[in-house]
Amino acid sequence: MKKILIADDETRIRRLVADFLRKEGFAPLEAGDGREALEIVETHCDLALAILDVMMPECDGWTVCREIRKASHLPVIMLTARSQESDELFGFELGADEYITKPFSPQVLVARVQALLRRSGRQSQKALALNGLEIDEGARLVKVEGERIHLSPKEYELLFYLACNQGIALSRDQILNAVWDYNFFGDVRTVDTHIKKLRLKLGDKGDCIQTVRGLGYRFEVKP
Repeated sequence: MKKILIADDETRIRRLVADFLRKEGFAPLEAGDGREALEIVETHCDLALAILDVMMPECDGWTVCREIRKASHLPVIMLTARSQESDELFGFELGADEYITKPFSPQVLVARVQALLRRSGRQSQKALALNGLEIDEGARLVKVEGERIHLSPKEYELLFYLACNQGIALSRDQILNAVWDYNFFGDVRTVDTHIKKLRLKLGDKGDCIQTVRGLGYRFEVKP
């Protein structure tokens, strides 16, 4: 049974989500504050995914997500009662994989958990070497001129998707549906934000990701 961390200071929400996860065969672990959540992350190295409420006592969900990202690629879903676009983008910048606004449907949350676990579990051991840019899907590593660069899980999946579709102009909607793995109802500028950060991290190789005006992006490696 895959262990899922549920960190939320509202007991009712924790119990509700835990019940739905158990019905789908998961083993939920509950934390009532951010410090307890970090303790669970540190003591359970076999965690499959973390669900973090943003506003928690001791330390908030942003802090927990940031600490998780320092050490692992553990999939993270953020829960929040705030729906501002800036909050959502901030969560993605910290390395969160999903962002769900309260109130939410427990069934939809479980579906997001299952979809995210499917994505993170894909290990086809495919490796791409593209003129100084190396992408190893099995190890989930990216190197530029032999030097490893550190990407968030979403940044890695975005780069891999683009690289696997070299020379093809992809719309923002196509990218959202492929990388986020569900029909995304948020702002398509989420893609632009991730592309911008990805280009910066790739350095000189960032120009491999070309903007297709009025559509989206294309990945093209110059000889």
